[in-house]
Amino acid sequence: MSRAAVVVGLFAVGAIVLAQEKKDEPKKEPEKKEVKQYKPGDMSRPRPKVIDPGTTTPAEPPGKPPSDAVVLFDGTSLKEEWVRGGKDQEITWKVENGYAEIKGGNIQTKRKFGDSQVHIEWATPKEVKGNGQGRGNSGVYLGGFDEIQVLDSFNNDTYPDGQAAALYGRFPPLVNASRKPGEWQVYDIIAQLPKVEDGKVTRPGRITVLHNGVLVHHAVEFPGKFGEFNILLQDHGNPVQYRNIWVRKLGEYDDGTPPPEPKKK
Repeated sequence: MSRAAVVVGLFAVGAIVLAQEKKDEPKKEPEKKEVKQYKPGDMSRPRPKVIDPGTTTPAEPPGKPPSDAVVLFDGTSLKEEWVRGGKDQEITWKVENGYAEIKGGNIQTKRKFGDSQVHIEWATPKEVKGNGQGRGNSGVYLGGFDEIQVLDSFNNDTYPDGQAAALYGRFPPLVNASRKPGEWQVYDIIAQLPKVEDGKVTRPGRITVLHNGVLVHHAVEFPGKFGEFNILLQDHGNPVQYRNIWVRKLGEYDDGTPPPEPKKK
């Protein structure tokens, strides 16, 4: 046998032995990453990454609602669609120049909504006063989905589950897509109510939120049974402004117009 053949044979035997040893080794389970639990308002929670949201949504003039939207505020009056404090009281918010500015208590819609897309444009005061939770604070409440926080979170540190676009007390936004104080910002909120069959929840409620066109929450689940909601805008003592508020009902796939009849030949 040639020397080359001996070397090749030794390599082959060695490879077989190594393969057998690897086969006999116990398989290592992948390490599970421990998910740390945070209490609401925990200042030790990591801060979301700060990004520039770009201009996928209008910073200046207000956007135009889709043709199938229920317009709740078009910049002219709150009287038709809103009530103060959940009661039929006179609304004292200032309405001028196409926006409504907070003054004198919460307001909420007269109508209730189910599965829907909620569009809200808002701006915190251009003149910066206060810090943390005391700076441009308000909130959008959607019944069982609770609060989507409104806050001036441009260079303003606070607990992450209480900053702008947070699902308050639960989850911080995936990123901080805030614009500067005084600039108009946009929430598009997609809310799906829990699906209940025979008294049991077969699919939990879900909420998705885009802040200035950037996805900050995706299909976050909310446990329990709850139904249609009023939209409430919170007065937290800061003169936050709102404009261009509308809602679209979410339909089902293939829930549209039947195709036209075929033309007769």
